[in-house]
Amino acid sequence: MDWEQQRRKRKRFGRSSSQVQFFTRRSLFLCLFFFAFLLFLSSTRWFSIAAASFRPVLDASSTTLSRLSTSASKSTLDSSLSSKYSPLRVESRVLFPDHLLLMVAGKFNRDEKLDCLYFKSVARGLNQETLKQSVLSTDKYDEFRSIARCPLPPLNYSASAVDLRKRGVGADNHWLIRNRQPVASWERVVYEAAIDGDTVVVFAKGLNLRPHKESNPTEFSCHFRLGNSNNNGEYVLTTKAVTAAQEIIRCSLPAGALSTLDKEKGIQVTVSRGSVNTKAHLQVTLPSVVRLFNSKLNDLQRNQEKHELCVCTMVWNQAAALREWIMYHAWLGVGRWFIYDNNSDDGIEEVIRELNLEDYNISRLTWPWLKTQEAGFSHCALRARDECKWVGFFDVDEFFYFPSKYRHLQEYHIAGRNALRSLIADSSASTSNSTAIAEIRTACHSFGPSGLTSHPPQGVTMGYTCRLQNPERHKSFVRPDLLDITLLNVVHHFQLKQGFGFFDVPKSNAVINHYKYQVWETFRAKFYRRVATYVVDWQEAQNEGSKDRAPGLGTEAIEPPNWRLQFCEVWDTGLRDFIQSSLSDPLTGFLPWEKASG
Repeated sequence: MDWEQQRRKRKRFGRSSSQVQFFTRRSLFLCLFFFAFLLFLSSTRWFSIAAASFRPVLDASSTTLSRLSTSASKSTLDSSLSSKYSPLRVESRVLFPDHLLLMVAGKFNRDEKLDCLYFKSVARGLNQETLKQSVLSTDKYDEFRSIARCPLPPLNYSASAVDLRKRGVGADNHWLIRNRQPVASWERVVYEAAIDGDTVVVFAKGLNLRPHKESNPTEFSCHFRLGNSNNNGEYVLTTKAVTAAQEIIRCSLPAGALSTLDKEKGIQVTVSRGSVNTKAHLQVTLPSVVRLFNSKLNDLQRNQEKHELCVCTMVWNQAAALREWIMYHAWLGVGRWFIYDNNSDDGIEEVIRELNLEDYNISRLTWPWLKTQEAGFSHCALRARDECKWVGFFDVDEFFYFPSKYRHLQEYHIAGRNALRSLIADSSASTSNSTAIAEIRTACHSFGPSGLTSHPPQGVTMGYTCRLQNPERHKSFVRPDLLDITLLNVVHHFQLKQGFGFFDVPKSNAVINHYKYQVWETFRAKFYRRVATYVVDWQEAQNEGSKDRAPGLGTEAIEPPNWRLQFCEVWDTGLRDFIQSSLSDPLTGFLPWEKASG
């Protein structure tokens, strides 16, 4: 009995002991499994973040970054985070009448959302009030920089502290104070420069030089600062000017400057005007936004065969007029186009892109400087010299017409293709004396609204057919290699090298139809903003009898009575008929620019 009870006790003890061992093993297994699961999760997360370091967008915690501190992917993460959260580097700021222009190092992505950030000091130190507004527009400026246009700073906010941020990135007051800079005025700034042989051509506003005349170059100097030099912002090299005219100062390049361009991130340039005497050296130096770079593109262009005819023009919001103007003149023989875009916001980039896809050779240059048409044309003459034999300077509302060609077209069915190219070739050889021809001038006929009240759907050449009786002014094609060293011009023509002359094309051979006074809605935009430096704006009560003004219009953009019937003395359908006979589709009647636009 006692033995039987002891056996039962041992059996119960063994069962409970085995159960305890079973639960212990199961708990241990579950713990081990849970620990392995956690280990798997952490390793998976590590690998996913490591893989993400090779992707454009990263989301890495500080723990992960410390874990990767010894790996090569740390530099990738750091650079990506830096580009995402660090401020864009604003190099300079220029104040315009209706916006603030920021010069920014690097390039923007096309779809990047940016904000203008304004700072208002409320106390000493870093305590700042900030305000954000959407950027007005951005654009590529040169090979290494971009521009952003910001609304004018509100009252009591500093223009010198306006910054640029990617959308969603906060302010960095420490960075701002380190980079606060004086603001230049658009009316007093060195805004462009170009290397020309062993000289540099500098474009500057605020020198107050005489229009259309040369000035004394001994009053001017150019100053240079290397892009990476630690010289406390001072210009360390100086050369004297060799020519001065209007807004252009030409100086000698410092010794070794060209080789330095390959090593430095640009050379900064400015201009000073001053007098030197035995007692004092009084000098006024202009603020500058200029950097000289060594462009490999110029070397490539020098080795290419030159185009016979090129055209330079400066535009503001002329996207709607561009197709007709370029397609027509390309048919006449123009092979290369330089468009200087003066702050357009009407989609001109897309129009140019579409035309280039159709094999029109067009370059668009961002040119944000107001009232600089003459200087822009001088800049273009330099730029086009290595690519073009002849360069024309005229506007997108001006069209060449050949009365003699049209007469032959009617009589002999001779097409007008390359008519402008033939005109330039014939005119350059048509001289009765020994003077070599470097400029060919063509008279302009100014057309009026021709009874219209809305823009003609087929284009200006089809709609405007009534003009003034007598020609006004002229426009020119020039040999860019034969221009005077000053690059002096008055929009309509250039000063030529000594020993070279110009040729006036007979009006029976060619004229330019200038669609100057269009329907009121179109003309009002022209009234609002004019790009020529030495042409008085219509809003200003000066030179009211000038041919650059609309007769009788006054100084206010108010539509005069019977505007649609003004400037109409002669009905002239010659160019319209010429184009219809030569370019319209015989089946549909459509013109090339209509087909292209759908």
